[in-house]
Amino acid sequence: MPETVFTDVRRFETIDSTNRYLLDEARTGAPEGVVAVADHQTAGRGRLGRSWEAPAGANLLISVLLRPPLGHGQRHLATTAVALAAMDAISTTGASGGGASGRVGIKWPNDLVAPDGRKLAGVLAEADLTSVTPGSRAPVVVGIGINVNWPAVDEDLPPELRGVATSLRQLAGVPVDREALLAALLTALGPRVASFATEAGKVQLAGDLRSACTTLGTPVRVDLPDGSFTGTAVSVTDDGHLVVGTDGGPRTVVAGDVVHVRPDG
Repeated sequence: MPETVFTDVRRFETIDSTNRYLLDEARTGAPEGVVAVADHQTAGRGRLGRSWEAPAGANLLISVLLRPPLGHGQRHLATTAVALAAMDAISTTGASGGGASGRVGIKWPNDLVAPDGRKLAGVLAEADLTSVTPGSRAPVVVGIGINVNWPAVDEDLPPELRGVATSLRQLAGVPVDREALLAALLTALGPRVASFATEAGKVQLAGDLRSACTTLGTPVRVDLPDGSFTGTAVSVTDDGHLVVGTDGGPRTVVAGDVVHVRPDG
């Protein structure tokens, strides 16, 4: 594996959740940099409690333990760092088939998507504030599940997900090496995490997210706990938040479920 600060890689054939495992490890004092990799998760989950299961060994399912110098309003940048590192890894390994037409993007706030908008990966960050002691940093576990070799063809998916999800194998036209992708992701993640140490670094992360964000310029519906609103995504702030233009003026979304709305409604 190329040089990386993430050298404590723990592998599991089957586990309920790599995020759950690392949150438990964090409570016992595990340091930043521990990585959990699974061939199969029995209770993998995404945002809003959504679940996703693929055949064992087909995709890349990992979580990383971070203890970033980020305040409550900045911890979402941990998700950004992992998503961008995954983009870097896909690019450097040529896992999407290469070329400008094969450029993977980020659907704000936490999905990697193919050029045609189909989902390639989801990222989920979870913080544990109960185990913070004076002088210590809150552990943040960031999990990512990348569709590497499944679905191999659209027919692998249930009918309701066809046209919604895809894999690197489908983009590249050949099977993709999961180990090479993992090594590239962990190598790329080191500099991304180092960006947390300075304000300029955090602004650069947000700027890279802005450049990669496929949500910008798109009509969206934003679902919040207290209701929904619609508009057009117009920018990402230097804090990594989404700005949506609405009839009543711009609204900044710190956290929410963002749905890309097709022109036909």
